[in-house]
Amino acid sequence: MRTSARELLEQLLDPNSFVSWDRPPVTVAASPQYRDALQKAAVAAGIDESVLTGEGLLRGQRVAVIACEFGFLAGSIGVAAAERIVSAVERATELGLPLVASPTSGGTRMQEGTVAFVQMVKIAGAVAAHKSAGHPYLVYLRNPTMGGVFASWGSLGHITFAEPGALIGFLGPRVYEALYGKPFPEGVQTAENLYRRGVIDGVLTIPVFRRIAHRALSVFSGVELPDSTAARPVSERPAALEPSSTPLRPTHDPNDAAAERIRLGEPESRSEGNAVWQSVLISRRPQRPGLRDLLRHVTQRVPLSGTGQGESDRTAVLALGRFRGQPCVVFGHDRRGQQGENTMGPAALREARRSMALAQELRLPLVLVIDTVGAALSKEAEERGLAPEIARCIADLVTLDTPTVSVLLGQGTGGGALALLPADRVLAATHGWLAPLPPEGASAIVFRDTDHAAELAAAQRISAADLLADGVVDRIVPEFPDAADEPVDFARRMVAAIAHELAALRARPESELLAARRARYRRLGLPGGTS
Repeated sequence: MRTSARELLEQLLDPNSFVSWDRPPVTVAASPQYRDALQKAAVAAGIDESVLTGEGLLRGQRVAVIACEFGFLAGSIGVAAAERIVSAVERATELGLPLVASPTSGGTRMQEGTVAFVQMVKIAGAVAAHKSAGHPYLVYLRNPTMGGVFASWGSLGHITFAEPGALIGFLGPRVYEALYGKPFPEGVQTAENLYRRGVIDGVLTIPVFRRIAHRALSVFSGVELPDSTAARPVSERPAALEPSSTPLRPTHDPNDAAAERIRLGEPESRSEGNAVWQSVLISRRPQRPGLRDLLRHVTQRVPLSGTGQGESDRTAVLALGRFRGQPCVVFGHDRRGQQGENTMGPAALREARRSMALAQELRLPLVLVIDTVGAALSKEAEERGLAPEIARCIADLVTLDTPTVSVLLGQGTGGGALALLPADRVLAATHGWLAPLPPEGASAIVFRDTDHAAELAAAQRISAADLLADGVVDRIVPEFPDAADEPVDFARRMVAAIAHELAALRARPESELLAARRARYRRLGLPGGTS
């Protein structure tokens, strides 16, 4: 059984104290099939979107609350849901209220494609601003919490707990099996296992979380809040805090529910689907130039390696250098180092955060290069905190006090790509693309096969041209006609484009850049919100 949003609010807040902040959902572009799905979801779930927001009292303490509803299209987050979440976060920040978020979601809403996927940047940015203002952010993960939701605002809490038996992870087991032809290891994506591995703080029922949240707010505020259990030491906490010796097994796969509800309309034309799919295939050519090829045309290169804390990941590259005289820190994916399941893991993301810290401390611009088949999908990656590291990268980039340029060089799959996306300026190669999943994985969710990958690639608007039109990308650097056939000329062209952007950004005050960056991702996906 899943806990609904209303059931959560009833158990978390004082009786009759909840006041809704929700307005009617913003209008988004929708095919007839999608509009029909939204109407059916509203009837089935009894609410108008996949999230409820508002405020209430938690043991007498005024708090803001965000609660997802899995019964509405598997709790998926699209533009309207993201706008509701961000508005609530901003209101909580303005009012100076602690914020309690309780996600439960299959991830990004597939009907809205990449523009829904990048909403996670908007949400993470709002949460980062809330925390930067000194306000508490508490997270309670419900069953299930998957994908981009877990890898963004679901992993940014000052404290993070989960309900017993909750399925929590980066990628659904069925998508993993469709991509790699074998089942995902059992028992990894459970709240109990992630607690044992130190990814989350504990496993609690809602009533116990209510007590722990009250104690945490007392500590955060520096004021002793009234609580009959406040004198009770945490070491004497109820048994529900401890994982059982036999972790509870989820009785369902959230992707099954998602697939029942989420069906995309056909792309507008078969030729469009073919063109976008051709870009996907071109981006996968072994001869395509990658980040190391760009660095051959960068002067004063200083290669760096690792996190500085005993970890390294050969799927990523970190360096200092000058692009046509413009100094910067460079971090990005190494397409040559990614083979099979060996893709960007938690160590690479921690190395990415090292690059951000270097740029900020040295007052240098940061250049990020996206060219990945996706973040690592493995037992080890889940247990070493892959999703929280993606979330922290996104939040750090949105709030970084130095100029940033992101380059979509080739493939841009999933959280591994989104972790390097937020920037003052985003460039893309002609055949670069960005998607919540590889098209084959999206097809596995929606159609339970991989045969519809080309159609979904077009329907989800993943191509560089679509991303430019939707305001995700600012400039396309051309390929004539394919970078793999002109690697040197293309590399020089891309280096020159990056240098041009760095020079323009360095001429602007950093405070102005930061404000513009936050505004950029705040309005992303809204009508008239393209930059």
